[in-house]
Amino acid sequence: MKQKSKWLIFALLGVAQFMVVLDVSIVNVALPSIKEALGFTESSLQWVITAYALAFGGFLLLGGRAADLFGRRKVLLGGMIGFTLFSLLIGLAQTSVMMIVLRALQGLAAAFMSPAALSIVLTTFKEGAERNRALGLWTTISTGGAAVGLLLGGVLSQYLDWRWNFFVNVPIGIAVVWGISKYVPLHAREERDNSLDLPGAVLVTAGLITLVYALGEAPKWGWLSGSTLGLIAAGLALVAGFIWNESRATHPLMPLSIFRIRNVTGANLMMTPIMAVMMGMFFLLSLYVQAVMDLSPVMSGLAFLPFPIALAIVSSRVARLVGKFGFKPFLIAGPLSVAVGLAWLARLPVDGSYFVDILPSIILISVGMGATFMPLMVAATSGVPGHEAGLASGLINTSQQMGGAVGLAALSGIAASVAASATNLTPLAAMVHGYNRAFLAGVIFILAAVVLAATVIRQPKRPAEDAQGKLKAQHAPVH
Repeated sequence: MKQKSKWLIFALLGVAQFMVVLDVSIVNVALPSIKEALGFTESSLQWVITAYALAFGGFLLLGGRAADLFGRRKVLLGGMIGFTLFSLLIGLAQTSVMMIVLRALQGLAAAFMSPAALSIVLTTFKEGAERNRALGLWTTISTGGAAVGLLLGGVLSQYLDWRWNFFVNVPIGIAVVWGISKYVPLHAREERDNSLDLPGAVLVTAGLITLVYALGEAPKWGWLSGSTLGLIAAGLALVAGFIWNESRATHPLMPLSIFRIRNVTGANLMMTPIMAVMMGMFFLLSLYVQAVMDLSPVMSGLAFLPFPIALAIVSSRVARLVGKFGFKPFLIAGPLSVAVGLAWLARLPVDGSYFVDILPSIILISVGMGATFMPLMVAATSGVPGHEAGLASGLINTSQQMGGAVGLAALSGIAASVAASATNLTPLAAMVHGYNRAFLAGVIFILAAVVLAATVIRQPKRPAEDAQGKLKAQHAPVH
């Protein structure tokens, strides 16, 4: 395949991934308008975000496996068409129930789009410098999309209407479907047997959805309440049932043998706390700039603009450096930069200044994330056989989404409980105190990722090193 054709394919896949990531965050600043227009209650409003996240995270493994079984382009196009259609219908929604159901269906479509798109990237670019560059750009798209979503959502909500947060997907989706149909080559299925492990799909999807739902409701119910602990236990039991099923199934949804690849296991374990911190940080910091600093939706989005800019610059540089130094040094240094940025946020005052209290941390965190995500994607996908590329893609995407959902629930729950217990402070001061403690918890999450990088991740020998070692062996004296 010609180099020009490869990057055209990448551009189409990148736009598809950007749409998926964008819709996680674009509605945040539009929630007050959606609440008023569709009659949501305060407690039910969260489902505009949660319904999408639950379906997206819960069905990612199924989507990744389907791409391997039925053909990547076919699954990607099916997901794209569904995502575009549901975006149009969400924009036309007239009731809160209709909105929630359609957001769940949109998340389901995204769960088939995202791993199929990434697995096409993995099979289009061979391992090495070429794939590293592609994954560096993919990282920028996947992580920067959340910050861009806050800005775009603010502009659309303030100057047009909340419905345009969804209508904007329609013309883009139609154009991308046409482009993929025309320029992305047909991918034959990777497996001869196309039987899908439905019991496994039901168990893992139900388990992940139950866990995310329990963690999402825990701040309201109480972390140690019977409802929270019961649902967490049920979710863990379903996941345990899934693992048992996979060890016995003839054609498992997730062959457990993939975890024999040490870096796949380590990278997925690292991704969970890293994404937990990133999504929790975006949520809490967006609340701070709007509720405490009283910034408008557009200004709130602009406050995060340095994040994708710094992230893009660092990711593009890191892609080259990984080929020279390997990915392990970046998986230690990157998270440490994030930890320093979070520690800086943990001292936010009630009368904070953007340039003193927020911008330095945004730069430190974006630089750290830019240095982390691309090497992490390389570690999670290198050495994976071609017939399991979709599985590896779905797995790392699942770790991302589940980590984000867990982080959002955990960090917001910590912030809420700390604020509620600070009865000696004013309501505003108590709220900021809660944010500070949540950011400190984020530091602990990130340090756990650093430990995993240092102890579990292994840096494979680069070809030059391996050749040099063989040469020395050949010329070594014989005793």
